[in-house]
Amino acid sequence: MLFPPSLPPTASGRSLGRVETPPGLVRFMVGLAEAPKGGRVLEPACADGPFLRAFREAHGTGYRFVGVEIDPNALDLPPWAEGVVADFLLWEPGEAFDLILGNPPYGALGAGARLPAPLRAAYRRRFSTWRGRYNLYGAFLEKGVRLLREGGTLCFVVPAGWMVLEEFAFLRAFLAREGALEVYYLGRAFPGLKVRATVLRFRKGGRGLWLYDAEGKPPEPLLEDPLWQGKMVRFPHPEALALEREGLPMGRLFRLHFAARSPEVRAHPLTQKAPGPGLVPVLTGRNLLPGRIDYETPYSGLYFPQAEVHRLKPFYAFPRLVVGHTRHYRVVAAWDGRAYPWREEFHLLPKEGVRVDWEGVVAYLNGPLAQAYYRGLYREVVPHLTRAMLERFPLPKDLVLTGP
Repeated sequence: MLFPPSLPPTASGRSLGRVETPPGLVRFMVGLAEAPKGGRVLEPACADGPFLRAFREAHGTGYRFVGVEIDPNALDLPPWAEGVVADFLLWEPGEAFDLILGNPPYGALGAGARLPAPLRAAYRRRFSTWRGRYNLYGAFLEKGVRLLREGGTLCFVVPAGWMVLEEFAFLRAFLAREGALEVYYLGRAFPGLKVRATVLRFRKGGRGLWLYDAEGKPPEPLLEDPLWQGKMVRFPHPEALALEREGLPMGRLFRLHFAARSPEVRAHPLTQKAPGPGLVPVLTGRNLLPGRIDYETPYSGLYFPQAEVHRLKPFYAFPRLVVGHTRHYRVVAAWDGRAYPWREEFHLLPKEGVRVDWEGVVAYLNGPLAQAYYRGLYREVVPHLTRAMLERFPLPKDLVLTGP
């Protein structure tokens, strides 16, 4: 679905970002889909057209069905549907659609993706929502919305990360400008995959956001925001929101830094691959434990002169709070009193004039209130804590001795 010049004819569906949609999920989405009789119904990345087939079975004939598929070996539509072999992201049909539905492919599209330079340039010219480590499904969403007629409906199932990740901030703002959005959170909807999924039903030309909990049960309304402008989509957990109202956001109290990336550490001329006088291990997330740091185990296999840690990152020279980045739906924090070099995790230093009870802060972040806050607002949307989440994280006021 993405890289026809670089994929062999025998490339698998998974290599193209394709994940088969469970039949029950197809039926659920078709139940949300609608189009006027005689209208144009499109399934991008269609393969054998499971959504077109299910829609026709549920709603009957009298529609114009179109499926687009980049892999000619996968395209297998019935005779009543028009099949197009094309890269959907570059395809220009010259007319709008009443309904677009399906399961777009998933995969890196932005920073870090292996795209041929001409193809990357072609995509960048077309997608205003592209940001950072963007994903293929985000581009499919933008393209689909642009191909809808006014009042038309789009119904896609996509990973839930778009709700909170910063690389989808432009996409969220775009969706808010272009129409009304219903979000159905499904959790683990794909057997054998860890990804958490959402179904989006978008109507072009409306306004507002509606969030439903559909995780293993009939949809239950959770949130209605008629004035939504694209901000992060969080679950309205009353206790978590009360903690935010009563506490102080950590972004107001601390400067948040992220550790040097592995390539940066390896490329530094002072980095060593064997222990020696004055050298300490470069720590990783495996060295971070709830309330304490394992300074001894050299999980990274790399060493750095402790007296020169500031040459790797200036903030390494100071004792600081370390908070886990990828800890699978948990908050893990410890105080690095030895000021070691790190290859991972968030590192927090207090802003000017701020003093906190460090022992109390560490205990709170590892404790049940902080865990309940994190899971309450974000569930399992993404398996890692992001900078934006950490900046909002509330700290009880009694742990702040002096403020900014």
